Amino acid sequence: MMKTRLKRAAYILLTAGLCMFGSMTAFADSEVDANPAVYVSGTTINGVNVSGLTPEEAKARVEQFLKESYELTVVDSSGRETIISHQDIGLSAVVKGGLAEVLAKENEGGRQSGPSADNSYSIDLEITYDENALTERLKSLKCMTSGVIETKDAHISAYEEGKEFTIVPEVKGNSVNWERLNTAVKTAIGSGQRWLSLYDAGCYDKVNVYSDNEELKKLCDTMNQYRTMTVNYVFGEESEKLDGAVIASWIQGSSGTDIMIDREKAAAYVNALAEKYNTAGKERTFKTTAGNEVKVTGPYGWRMDTAAETEALLNVIKAGQSIDREPIYSQSAAGWGTNEYGSTYVEIDLGNQHVYLYKDGACILDAPCVTGNVSKGWTTPPGIFGLYYKQRDRVLKGEDYATPVSYWMPFNGGIGLHDANWRGQFGGGIYKTSGSHGCINLPPQKAAQLYEHVYKNMPVICYN
Repeated sequence: MMKTRLKRAAYILLTAGLCMFGSMTAFADSEVDANPAVYVSGTTINGVNVSGLTPEEAKARVEQFLKESYELTVVDSSGRETIISHQDIGLSAVVKGGLAEVLAKENEGGRQSGPSADNSYSIDLEITYDENALTERLKSLKCMTSGVIETKDAHISAYEEGKEFTIVPEVKGNSVNWERLNTAVKTAIGSGQRWLSLYDAGCYDKVNVYSDNEELKKLCDTMNQYRTMTVNYVFGEESEKLDGAVIASWIQGSSGTDIMIDREKAAAYVNALAEKYNTAGKERTFKTTAGNEVKVTGPYGWRMDTAAETEALLNVIKAGQSIDREPIYSQSAAGWGTNEYGSTYVEIDLGNQHVYLYKDGACILDAPCVTGNVSKGWTTPPGIFGLYYKQRDRVLKGEDYATPVSYWMPFNGGIGLHDANWRGQFGGGIYKTSGSHGCINLPPQKAAQLYEHVYKNMPVICYN
């Protein structure tokens, strides 16, 4: 009986004490809630309890909490938690404003408190931390280091000799996108957030292209079509065949629905063709009117535009159709083979000081001429050239002369064929001591006849 009475007495005292404490707390809360100079009970700013504090006191508490107690819990899709603390990244914070506005809002709203009142606020903070330390902390997250399966789009396999291209299925992994992770964490820290779900924040890589994608299927079919196509390059009577096996070896697979072709390999192939078939600048044999064979070198001839042809070849491959093709040239000749200058050309015999015009294999004009003055170092250079253009009534100018001519036909820099009405004689040895500045001087009547037959890029062959 005595023990029972003692227990009842103790229970009564405890209950009275709790009631008294509750009354005191309620009194304190009511006192806080009645004071317009402080925040009402239950007020949090950026997750920090500031009940009963003035804006100045709240500023100090928020800044101190973030500097000394802040922690961000990062949760990955497997539920693994990692804490990034203020100490890990050397965090400090400064409240930039908004505290007075929060207090004013509570006062204007009648200073509501209690379970039904939402007194959680967020204000702008200036948070600084060690960027490098944060980067290292993020790299050490378990979702970045343990059990990572890279998410991959469905794609077309890379080339394997003798094998068809196939669709490699997508992989639904758990790899984290670094940029999105970095942004999400920095945003959370910047707002004083305490909890971050990487899944909810969209930090994981996603599959964008699946193996049943119709465009991808068509792409795979097209790439297998490449394996059987050919591009037959034609160079006159000769040809070079680019077969499907080589083309397929340039295909590196796909990125999404785009075929990846090795541009460098395509360019190397085109450059090799140019090296073999370009004739401009190479030595060639020419049979003169006198029946002699001479060696001539010059800019006239075939020259492939390798950049344009590489681009064109890539487009041909993407079309997937076998074709016969002539490359794109930046410069062309009259024909192919040993006689690429054709049967219509101007022949200039520098030694015998004579000009011949051939049309369709027949000499239709010949004339004596005067070429560059040898004694003054103005000797007309030999070579094979293409006529630039022709022009009537041109004034030829140099350092010490300005000479009008009626027929101007340039082919090598400032050197050209033209009339010379100031000369009474042509041919012979005049050029050795009284020649031109390098041009081919012609009797006016012969120059006029020549002018009527020549055209742009017509071969002009000079030799000694």
